[in-house]
Amino acid sequence: MTDKKAEIFCSGRELFYSKGFKDTNISDIAKRAGIGVGTFYNYYSSKEELFLEIFIKENEALKKRLVEALDLNDDPVAMVTKMVAQNLSEMDSNLILKEWYNKELFDKLERQYYKKGGIRGFDEVTHGGRIDLIRKWKAEGKIRTDIDDEMINALFSSIFYIDIHKTEIGIRFFPQIMQYIAEFVMKGLTDCEK
Repeated sequence: MTDKKAEIFCSGRELFYSKGFKDTNISDIAKRAGIGVGTFYNYYSSKEELFLEIFIKENEALKKRLVEALDLNDDPVAMVTKMVAQNLSEMDSNLILKEWYNKELFDKLERQYYKKGGIRGFDEVTHGGRIDLIRKWKAEGKIRTDIDDEMINALFSSIFYIDIHKTEIGIRFFPQIMQYIAEFVMKGLTDCEK
């Protein structure tokens, strides 16, 4: 990032975090960055574009923290349900990430997020590590061996891809549904009697 672009990014992040998306405007961002509004447009076409870049960085940082905090020796059900709960909790406490549930912004944000790679980028980064973990769990008898590794990996991905349908599910129920789905999928995978 150029210095000005980095300054715009940092200023935007501070304002979005403290005031939210709706109450932050380009002139506030430019003023905080020490630039003119016209200079802002040399780097970003809109407030939405800047916000999306900030959102993606915040989300990537969250996912990285979640992966780093995993205890690979945990029971598979506990590990995955803990990760989903922690993800939901952090999204709720981070005002930038919480905008994912803002109905006014959600459609634009979601379209752009997935257009720019969104969760697929995270999925690609964690794919190899998850396959290794699946194989480890199978070798330890912690999860079913009758299901292909790639299918189990796809089941893990589906837990996170369900996020795309939070509007249809209903935002009011969404966090609990995410936790139940993670729990039910993991309990099904760990039922080694099948």
